[in-house]
Amino acid sequence: MNTDHLDGLKGGAIIALSAAPFAVLFGAVAVDNGLSVFDAALMSATIYAGASQLVGIELFGQHVAPWLIVLSIFAVNFRHILYSAAIARHIRGYSLIQKVVAFFFLIDPQFAEAMKRNEEGKALSFGWYLSFSLIVYVSWLIFSVLGAWFGSLLGDPQVWAIDVLLPIYFMGLVLGFRQKPGFYPVVAASMAGSVLGYYLVGSPWHVSIGAICGVLLAAMLPLAPKSASAKAPATGEVAP
Repeated sequence: MNTDHLDGLKGGAIIALSAAPFAVLFGAVAVDNGLSVFDAALMSATIYAGASQLVGIELFGQHVAPWLIVLSIFAVNFRHILYSAAIARHIRGYSLIQKVVAFFFLIDPQFAEAMKRNEEGKALSFGWYLSFSLIVYVSWLIFSVLGAWFGSLLGDPQVWAIDVLLPIYFMGLVLGFRQKPGFYPVVAASMAGSVLGYYLVGSPWHVSIGAICGVLLAAMLPLAPKSASAKAPATGEVAP
């Protein structure tokens, strides 16, 4: 096992521990809304997106039309299209199968850690990417099932505050990019767009509206000049 694999396992283990309470919460809510333990496990294995899974579960419980459930999940996951576009140039060296695998596992912390690793001048090797991804994915499945089996013993998750642990972690990920040019205006635009979207349009559309507002402002901001000493981005490819 090389250094990239070890780095991926270490980084993924931290994410897995942070996401575990959220996975337990999902499993408990899924069963509470009429899904079986198998259904909850299958949803975690295929959709693999905590916020979208919870939105889907809530809509299942309200007997909403299937097309509206699919559309709502797409709205929450719209940001992953932006993630894919941003990371594509850093994984050009991957084979087609490797790219398919990489995009399936491209959740919020995976994207944030990949971008952070690239900015540090480290290549996004497939070994690192897969090691990081698998430990988070397997942990998510295990704790989703545990939540489905034993979640009812927890009672109201808000009493234990486990429903806020992952959002706090995501806030930490966002703050990790605070040194980048335009960080504060983009975050402010995203926040304002999300809040307005929540009150004027409703959930879950406010997530995509906030993301689009941030992207539009970022596109209008001038590019920061590159210093002569700046490192070239690591793409995992050999320079010509």
